[in-house]
Amino acid sequence: MGKILLVEDNEVNQIVFEGMLTQLGYQLDIAANGEQGVEMWKQEDYDIIFMDLQMPIMNGIEATKIIRSLEKPDMHQPIIALTANALDEDENTCLEAGMDAFMTKPLDMKLLKETLSLLVV
Repeated sequence: MGKILLVEDNEVNQIVFEGMLTQLGYQLDIAANGEQGVEMWKQEDYDIIFMDLQMPIMNGIEATKIIRSLEKPDMHQPIIALTANALDEDENTCLEAGMDAFMTKPLDMKLLKETLSLLVV
């Protein structure tokens, strides 16, 4: 199946997400912060990036803005925000930064499958 980049600083969340995606048949790379995520994205093609919002060094909003500024005109990297915050203003901030979707933690397997089926070809 597809290749996914998880940009998430919390090790427990990394393990949980890896287990869910492995169960669904996806290959996963993990970055511990936005800066590392941007560098990994520059080196590898990913079907989707799941981007945590609150991380040290570089947060998910900043990382998304950098990725969007570096995309070629004929390219669009799907980026899904991951956050424990579920406020409308948080979702609006993510969408304004260029993210394609917004998911709250803890992740629900059914919603994850539905989201992936819509975004991964």
